Amino acid sequence: MTKQAFVALVTCFNEDETINYRATRAQVRRQVDAGNNIMCAGTNGDFSALTFEEKVRLTEEVVDEVGGRVRVIVNAGMPATFETVKLAREFDRIGVDGIAVITPFFIACTQDGLIRHFSTVADTVSTPVYLYDIPARTQNHIEPETARTLAGHGNIAGIKDSGGAKETLEAYLAVARDIDGFEVYSGPDHLVLWALQNGAAGCISGLGNAMPQVLAGILKAVNAGDVAEAERQQAIFAAFRTDLYALGFAPAMVKRALYLQDSSVGSSRQPALLPNREQDDRILEILRRYERP
Repeated sequence: MTKQAFVALVTCFNEDETINYRATRAQVRRQVDAGNNIMCAGTNGDFSALTFEEKVRLTEEVVDEVGGRVRVIVNAGMPATFETVKLAREFDRIGVDGIAVITPFFIACTQDGLIRHFSTVADTVSTPVYLYDIPARTQNHIEPETARTLAGHGNIAGIKDSGGAKETLEAYLAVARDIDGFEVYSGPDHLVLWALQNGAAGCISGLGNAMPQVLAGILKAVNAGDVAEAERQQAIFAAFRTDLYALGFAPAMVKRALYLQDSSVGSSRQPALLPNREQDDRILEILRRYERP
C-alpha cells in the first residue's frame, strides 16, 4: 500500500485577524506541488479560534483549490457532540475525503463517552471518519482498547495519533494489524519514518508547513523502498524539529517559521503567542542552517 503524507495546513490571516483565503489557497498549491495531501482546520490550522461559518468556508476553499489532485481531510471535532455533528454534516456535503474528529476538549470524558461521541458522528455522515487523539491539548485520551472498539464501526476508518508516545502508537498499530480497513496516521514529526516502517498508513505533519519537500521526500523514499534516503530525509526533519521546537509551542513556532519565509500567511489570532525580534532572529538562524531562507 502506498504511504501518504498529509500536511496539517496553517490558516492564513490578514492583519485584522480575518482569514486570508487567497493566501491559504497559495499554501494549498505549495503543498500539492510538493506532493502532500491536506488536512485543514486542525491544530496547526488554529481550528479552536475559527467560527463555525469560517470552518465551512475554509473547507470549501481548500477543496476547490485542490480540485481532486490530492486528498483532503478536515477536522470537525468540538467539545459538544451536537456541534461536531453539525460541522461533520457540512463537510460531508462539501465532499471531503475524510473527517477527522479531535477528542472533546474542556469536557472530561469517560471511554464510554468517547465511544458514544465518535459513533454518533460516524453514524451521521457517509464520509469516512478518523479519530484524532492529542491528549496534551484536550485532556481526553483514546485508549487503545477504545480505538479497537471504534474500529469495528463501519464508518470509522482510522486514527491520527498526536500523543507523542511510541508505546501508544504501537498499540494503535496493533489494532490496525488486527482490523482490516483501520488506518493509523502518525502525528509526531520525529516518528514519521518509524511509524511508516511499522505499519502506519501515513502521517499528518505540522512541521511539513515549513519543510514540505523534506516531508514529501521521506514518503517518496519509503514508497520507493530507498531506506537510506528515507533515513537521510527523516534526520533532517527531526533535527529541524528539535531546533525549532526548543524555542516554544510547536504550532506557533511552525507558523512563525513559515511567516519568515512568506509573510502572507500572517500571524495567528490572539491570544496566541506574539512574536518578538529576538525569537525571529533565532528562527531565521535555524532556517538558514537548513537552507530555508
